[in-house]
Amino acid sequence: MAKHKIGWLPGDGVGRDVMDAARIVLDKLGFDAEYYHGDIGWEYWCKEGNALPARTIEMLKQTDACLFGAITSKPREEAEKDLLRPLQGKGLVYQSPILQLRQEFNLHTNIRPCKSYPGNSLNYRDDINVVVFRESTECLYVGIEFHPVPPPVLQTLMEYHPKARRYHDMNPNDIAISTRILTKQRCEGIARSAFEFARRYGYRSVTAVEKPNVTRETSGMLFREARKMAKQFSDIDFYEANIDAMCMWLLKNPQHYSVILTSNLFGDILSKLCAQLVGGLGFGCSANIGEHYALFEPIHGSAPKYAGQYRVNPIGIILAAKMMLDYLDENEMANTLETAIAKVIRDGKVRTYDMGGVASTMDMAKAIAERI
Repeated sequence: MAKHKIGWLPGDGVGRDVMDAARIVLDKLGFDAEYYHGDIGWEYWCKEGNALPARTIEMLKQTDACLFGAITSKPREEAEKDLLRPLQGKGLVYQSPILQLRQEFNLHTNIRPCKSYPGNSLNYRDDINVVVFRESTECLYVGIEFHPVPPPVLQTLMEYHPKARRYHDMNPNDIAISTRILTKQRCEGIARSAFEFARRYGYRSVTAVEKPNVTRETSGMLFREARKMAKQFSDIDFYEANIDAMCMWLLKNPQHYSVILTSNLFGDILSKLCAQLVGGLGFGCSANIGEHYALFEPIHGSAPKYAGQYRVNPIGIILAAKMMLDYLDENEMANTLETAIAKVIRDGKVRTYDMGGVASTMDMAKAIAERI
């Protein structure tokens, strides 16, 4: 019997390509696992009206963690057009599988390390080591939206908030509402996770990033909980920043920052910016961690036009596999894998197209495997 049970979710497009690459390095490491394939992605939306079938959720409940490739997402109107004809007009609404998985398994803590490896010509600087901690079950991503806005919803808003009265005479079809929800419990939880991580791995500071001068109540709640947590971790420097200013400062002096603590939407934005500072989306990895389960993924999309060409950089998913190994307490394997990745980048002999080379996805995976 294998030591670990791993959910295997290739998804769409280049997700399948990079998952093949991840398997090469995991096998070379001697990772003792049984892999359970899961149906997920655009194919299942089109033919079943559900991009995350219930059978996949039930399968994942039998595993220890999962590795995820990439999925395709489209706006509501385009998504409905792609459904098989018998499913059209039945009121089916596309939902992002990754958001569903985060909420189904309460994967509340999203960790995105952005580290510049020496020898990568795409590095903005060679001394960047930023980790973004993003609460991943709340904020605008809760998916509570209205369009058109039901009259009772608008009436209730007008009763409780004077600023809503300006919309009193508008046609409900001309209004769209998205709700930003943060809770004290999750603000406290993501703050604790960020500070604990900083202390455990020797990061010198935590910077909370929000927009409290505009989104006063939601951003204010996260800042309040972060300040409370900072008092319990007096050995860690604590700073606060507005999201717009932080984008500027990261471009100016990214080496000054260590752990960034923020909410779902701002974390999504900042982690993409940080990824570009260390080479781009091909180097971005992500962990989605809950109390009893975790999902690991690269941060790039499915890039359908490259599907099956094995052209894209697989380092992001290989780094995600490294994070999975750490989560499963396979720390020696994780360190070995990161060292191999760093050596291949430093040598510069094998480079995918985004790095200015001609190596394929599998060429890069094999080069890393050879260094293990």
